[in-house]
Amino acid sequence: MNWGKVFYIFFTLMSLTTSAAFLYENSVVALFIAGSVNMISTLLKIGVRNILSAELLAGSLVADLHLIPAFFALQFWHNDKIAVGLVIGAVMANLYTIVVSMIESSKEKVDF
Repeated sequence: MNWGKVFYIFFTLMSLTTSAAFLYENSVVALFIAGSVNMISTLLKIGVRNILSAELLAGSLVADLHLIPAFFALQFWHNDKIAVGLVIGAVMANLYTIVVSMIESSKEKVDF
Protein backbone atom coordinates (compact mmCIF):
# COMPACT_ATOMS: atom_id res chain seq x y z
CA MET A 1 0.00 0.00 0.00
CA ASN A 2 1.29 3.44 -0.94
CA TRP A 3 0.88 5.47 2.27
CA GLY A 4 1.77 8.74 0.56
CA LYS A 5 -1.17 8.26 -1.79
CA VAL A 6 -3.41 7.31 1.12
CA PHE A 7 -2.58 10.58 2.88
CA TYR A 8 -3.14 12.84 -0.10
CA ILE A 9 -6.40 11.10 -1.03
CA PHE A 10 -7.48 11.37 2.62
CA PHE A 11 -6.81 15.10 2.73
CA THR A 12 -8.48 15.60 -0.66
CA LEU A 13 -11.62 13.90 0.64
CA MET A 14 -11.41 15.85 3.90
CA SER A 15 -11.16 19.07 1.91
CA LEU A 16 -14.26 18.17 -0.06
CA THR A 17 -16.27 17.19 3.00
CA THR A 18 -15.22 20.18 5.13
CA SER A 19 -16.15 22.51 2.26
CA ALA A 20 -19.53 20.79 2.05
CA ALA A 21 -19.87 21.19 5.82
CA PHE A 22 -19.50 24.94 5.40
CA LEU A 23 -22.37 24.91 2.90
CA TYR A 24 -24.50 23.28 5.62
CA GLU A 25 -23.41 25.62 8.41
CA ASN A 26 -22.14 29.00 7.19
CA SER A 27 -19.60 29.77 9.90
CA VAL A 28 -16.16 31.30 9.79
CA VAL A 29 -14.77 28.37 11.79
CA ALA A 30 -16.03 25.80 9.27
CA LEU A 31 -14.59 27.85 6.42
CA PHE A 32 -11.23 28.20 8.18
CA ILE A 33 -11.09 24.44 8.74
CA ALA A 34 -11.98 23.79 5.09
CA GLY A 35 -9.28 26.17 3.90
CA SER A 36 -6.68 24.73 6.25
CA VAL A 37 -7.37 21.13 5.24
CA ASN A 38 -7.28 22.12 1.57
CA MET A 39 -3.91 23.85 2.05
CA ILE A 40 -2.52 20.67 3.62
CA SER A 41 -3.91 18.71 0.67
CA THR A 42 -2.19 21.07 -1.75
CA LEU A 43 1.13 20.81 0.06
CA LEU A 44 0.96 17.02 -0.03
CA LYS A 45 0.41 17.07 -3.79
CA ILE A 46 3.45 19.24 -4.52
CA GLY A 47 5.93 16.35 -4.40
CA VAL A 48 3.76 13.80 -6.20
CA ARG A 49 5.21 12.47 -9.45
CA ASN A 50 2.37 10.57 -11.08
CA ILE A 51 0.77 10.53 -14.50
CA LEU A 52 -1.78 13.22 -13.71
CA SER A 53 0.06 15.03 -10.90
CA ALA A 54 -0.15 18.42 -12.63
CA GLU A 55 -3.93 18.09 -12.91
CA LEU A 56 -4.21 17.07 -9.26
CA LEU A 57 -2.15 20.02 -8.09
CA ALA A 58 -4.02 22.44 -10.36
CA GLY A 59 -7.39 21.30 -9.01
CA SER A 60 -6.20 21.72 -5.45
CA LEU A 61 -4.78 25.19 -6.17
CA VAL A 62 -8.11 26.24 -7.70
CA ALA A 63 -9.88 25.14 -4.53
CA ASP A 64 -7.35 27.11 -2.45
CA LEU A 65 -7.94 30.20 -4.55
CA HIS A 66 -11.66 29.88 -3.89
CA LEU A 67 -11.51 29.14 -0.17
CA ILE A 68 -9.09 31.91 0.80
CA PRO A 69 -11.17 34.76 -0.71
CA ALA A 70 -14.32 33.10 0.66
CA PHE A 71 -12.84 33.32 4.15
CA PHE A 72 -12.04 37.01 3.70
CA ALA A 73 -15.49 37.69 2.24
CA LEU A 74 -17.17 36.09 5.22
CA GLN A 75 -14.86 37.28 7.99
CA PHE A 76 -14.16 40.87 6.99
CA TRP A 77 -16.93 41.87 4.56
CA HIS A 78 -19.70 39.71 6.10
CA ASN A 79 -20.89 38.73 2.64
CA ASP A 80 -22.44 35.27 2.87
CA LYS A 81 -23.50 35.09 -0.78
CA ILE A 82 -20.00 35.59 -2.17
CA ALA A 83 -18.53 33.17 0.39
CA VAL A 84 -21.05 30.45 -0.46
CA GLY A 85 -20.52 30.96 -4.19
CA LEU A 86 -16.75 30.66 -3.83
CA VAL A 87 -17.07 27.55 -1.65
CA ILE A 88 -19.31 25.95 -4.28
CA GLY A 89 -16.48 26.59 -6.75
CA ALA A 90 -14.03 24.95 -4.32
CA VAL A 91 -16.33 21.93 -3.98
CA MET A 92 -16.43 21.60 -7.77
CA ALA A 93 -12.61 21.83 -7.93
CA ASN A 94 -12.32 19.17 -5.23
CA LEU A 95 -14.76 16.92 -7.10
CA TYR A 96 -12.59 17.35 -10.19
CA THR A 97 -9.55 16.35 -8.13
CA ILE A 98 -11.34 13.24 -6.85
CA VAL A 99 -12.30 12.21 -10.40
CA VAL A 100 -8.73 12.76 -11.63
CA SER A 101 -7.43 10.73 -8.69
CA MET A 102 -9.77 7.87 -9.61
CA ILE A 103 -8.65 8.01 -13.24
CA GLU A 104 -5.02 8.03 -12.17
CA SER A 105 -5.57 5.07 -9.85
CA SER A 106 -7.17 3.09 -12.66
CA LYS A 107 -4.16 3.75 -14.93
CA GLU A 108 -1.54 2.64 -12.40
CA LYS A 109 0.10 -0.73 -12.81
CA VAL A 110 -0.54 -2.96 -9.81
CA ASP A 111 2.21 -5.39 -8.81
CA PHE A 112 1.18 -8.32 -6.64
